[in-house]
Amino acid sequence: MQGKQTHQQELFSTIDLESFIPKDHLLRKVDKLLDLDFLYDLTEELYCLDNGRASIDPVLFFRMQLISYLFGIESDRQLCRDIHLNLHIAGFVGSPLTCLYSITPH
Repeated sequence: MQGKQTHQQELFSTIDLESFIPKDHLLRKVDKLLDLDFLYDLTEELYCLDNGRASIDPVLFFRMQLISYLFGIESDRQLCRDIHLNLHIAGFVGSPLTCLYSITPH
């Protein structure tokens, strides 16, 4: 009997990005050495507490810039596309897949 794949969109799904990223991948090594929590304190005074909309997380932004540098991505639009398409980059950014749409330029 010939099999035929049918697709039914899941209402809820759990994806573990870690299981898709090779153990020896460059971004895993960088992530082990990199602690960017200091960026919150460093940039806190640059944002207004009660006016305007929320910014991109400074740690997320720095990680995106690091990816851009490491992989030679010169365009912000291309960087956002690559984050969406490459699970190893999405895992390094540390943002759930559903949140990645907020960083895509329109």
